[in-house]
Amino acid sequence: MAEQRSETETLQCHWHPAVATRLWCSQCRRAICTDCMVQVPVGIRCRECGRAQPLPTFDVRPPNYIRAFATAIGVTIAGVILWVMLDNFIGESGGSIWLGMLMPVAIGYVAGVLISRAVNLKRGIILTFVAGATVVISVLIALPLGLASVWTLMATVIGVILATQRVRI
Repeated sequence: MAEQRSETETLQCHWHPAVATRLWCSQCRRAICTDCMVQVPVGIRCRECGRAQPLPTFDVRPPNYIRAFATAIGVTIAGVILWVMLDNFIGESGGSIWLGMLMPVAIGYVAGVLISRAVNLKRGIILTFVAGATVVISVLIALPLGLASVWTLMATVIGVILATQRVRI
């Protein structure tokens, strides 16, 4: 049962025994002075009970990082394979330049959407780097295969922006 305290009862602060107070934590009921109190929406709390909790959106755990890395690897592999297949299909008809501009943007968009969904719409700095690196690594793999051009490098910037906008803080 919670102990009853009168409004006129003078207590000693739990953390500062030399300080007299008439305040107490609304959760743990310990006496607190004005230096130790934290104002929260439901009243006054002590420092321990009134600690700020991180928002769930930004509380990224190790399993989320594992899913993000796995998704990034999958998007990179699938993106490069699709890029090679489309380049072989289009052939020498001049579509390679357009494909070089389209693929980094497409990989960036898909990476952003899939990584965001894989981590349950969480956001974080490391997730931002993972999403951006997915596009950059895909382009770096495409360079030695002869699939990239100068325009591809410019499209890579757009792809990185698209990839990172869904997971950045």
